Amino acid sequence: MDIKEQISKVVEEVTKNPGIQGQFEKEPVKVIEKLIGVDLPDDMVMKIIDGVKAKLTMDDVSKVAGALKGVFQK
Repeated sequence: MDIKEQISKVVEEVTKNPGIQGQFEKEPVKVIEKLIGVDLPDDMVMKIIDGVKAKLTMDDVSKVAGALKGVFQK
């Protein structure tokens, strides 16, 4: 199983569905296993959770940086 591919899949679902995003924040293991459709070993689930959280954080940072860039270019 390609962890990067699974991270991308989960990030896509979490970002386009606010209900899933809220559930991911409360019960990330349950959301991961539901979206992937497979009961994974704990260490693999934790890698995916960490990857999804990192990706979501980076996306938020990129949005803020883009907004700030626009402010300073005026």
